[in-house]
Amino acid sequence: MRFSRRQFVVSAVAGLAAPVVLAGSAQAAGKLSVVATTGMIADTVRRIGGEAVDVRGLMGPGVDPHAYRQTRTDIVAMTRADIVFWHGLYLEAQMEEFFHKLEDRGTVVAVTDQMPRDLLRGHDDYDDKFDPHVWMDPTLWVLVADRVRDALIEKRPQDQAMFEANAAAFATELEALAVYGASTLATVNPESRVLLTAHDAFGYFGQAYDFEVLGIQGISTESEAGLNRISALVDMLVERDIGAVFVESSVSDRSMRAVIEGAAAKGHVVSIGGELFSDAMGEDGTYEGTYVGMIDHNVTVIANALGGEAPADGLNGRLSVGS
Repeated sequence: MRFSRRQFVVSAVAGLAAPVVLAGSAQAAGKLSVVATTGMIADTVRRIGGEAVDVRGLMGPGVDPHAYRQTRTDIVAMTRADIVFWHGLYLEAQMEEFFHKLEDRGTVVAVTDQMPRDLLRGHDDYDDKFDPHVWMDPTLWVLVADRVRDALIEKRPQDQAMFEANAAAFATELEALAVYGASTLATVNPESRVLLTAHDAFGYFGQAYDFEVLGIQGISTESEAGLNRISALVDMLVERDIGAVFVESSVSDRSMRAVIEGAAAKGHVVSIGGELFSDAMGEDGTYEGTYVGMIDHNVTVIANALGGEAPADGLNGRLSVGS
């Protein structure tokens, strides 16, 4: 289901339940061996699968999924797994052929394959493809969580009650996260709602929270940023008196430094507003190493850097985030 932002209630932030674990069937039958490509998918599978799954994420903190190629170890893990989750929408561009071949050998699920195409942004490099960065809007990520839930139920129907309960609890957290994002980012003055990052990963974020989003590179980090693009962005920063830009944890800051230096050469001071998590989450074992923590961090950093008001630690500690 997709939540209307008007249906969100701020009270959902408090008192959210942790993932449900039903003893018995999962442990007795052994855990499902699951491989997930991105950290966002891996975290979502863990939240919904609970004690019934053993999840291996291929791409850790700072890893760019657009350029990632499977290793021999990855291939072994995926061929042995009970189920493999990948994102789709051409995010793992270098691995697509492998996934299609793997479909003949086992259960392989692209978590965006059933997402309504009218909810997706077009791709700036390919007419027949879409912007894959749907995790930037929690109300869209609910659809991914639903897809994960259904795939796990199909694979292990005896644990359907647990998967459904965990998915419902996770969806409630995503509602609260969307509420926090909308209310916090609304404190940024409309004329300051310009988000310049290393690549165009925040388009769904911009749609959800009424921000103008600009990337030095396109939707894929494989696209190159030319001198003309950098020059145009420098002129825009100067003309519109924008004082903060953002780097990404999984993308080199080289081009962003060039933009900042270009603005400085024209007498305009631009600072780095913070590091955002775009295509990868934070370090394992940290709050930012969860899907909720990743988006919470981005919302909080963007709001504070652009003159809005957000608690320094965002929602950390006020949502029940599973491991």
